[in-house]
Amino acid sequence: MKRHVLLYLGGSIILLTALLALLAPLIATHDPNLMQLDLRYAAPSSDHFFGLDQNGSDVFSKMVYGARISFYVAISVVTICLAIGLVLGSIAGYYGGKIDHTLMRFIDMLYSFPGFLLAIALVSVLGPSIHNLILAMCVTGWASYARLIRGEVLHLKTKEYIQSAIALGSKDARIIVLHIWPNLVGPIVVQCTFSMAGTILAESSLSFLGLGAPPTDPTWGALLNSGRKILIEAPHVSVFPGLAIVLLVLGFNIFGDGLRDLLDPKKN
Repeated sequence: MKRHVLLYLGGSIILLTALLALLAPLIATHDPNLMQLDLRYAAPSSDHFFGLDQNGSDVFSKMVYGARISFYVAISVVTICLAIGLVLGSIAGYYGGKIDHTLMRFIDMLYSFPGFLLAIALVSVLGPSIHNLILAMCVTGWASYARLIRGEVLHLKTKEYIQSAIALGSKDARIIVLHIWPNLVGPIVVQCTFSMAGTILAESSLSFLGLGAPPTDPTWGALLNSGRKILIEAPHVSVFPGLAIVLLVLGFNIFGDGLRDLLDPKKN
């Protein structure tokens, strides 16, 4: 327990936030789209835990439903990027030669573009929506997975059990899927954990700029933006969503650190 305190702490934060998102209809105290204009910017109270925003909507209820969007975007982006990176990285690392050279130069080209700025440009062209946001973040997001997996495959394919499988005439697809991929679980899980944190932060940033989900969908970034002009008069509108973003991103980061320590054979 003492050795892996970061793992338990980060996991607890993630689990608690995920439960809030899953049980949003039961936990939310009010309809997040309900407007009470006569109570705009009302301070936190026993009826409205985190106060009301510029439309008189309950901030706590919006944050609970906003957690759903953050998790949906993060899980979707990480899953798509992992699938693309796993396939292309495995092909590049296993076959090498011209295939490896071509794929890696393409990845280097993607790295030359600032990913966040490219996402802003794509969402600006396609229009703000959750699926356009996911697409924009996946365009360059898979490159880091492909590079990581390619390096691991280059190392694993020199192992004796891989060489034995090749000598026995096993097909390349069978070797990659049954012998190489199971040994990539550790690095991939750690990478996914850190990517979840980065994706949530990027989604919140794009929503803050008005390039994320539509205005009708409550997001933490949009809430943060809605309170920036009245930060002195009604700080609760921005403070609580900002704290939620910081806490969840911190949870994923320290969970990733703890997971990396747990899976590191040198420390076990």
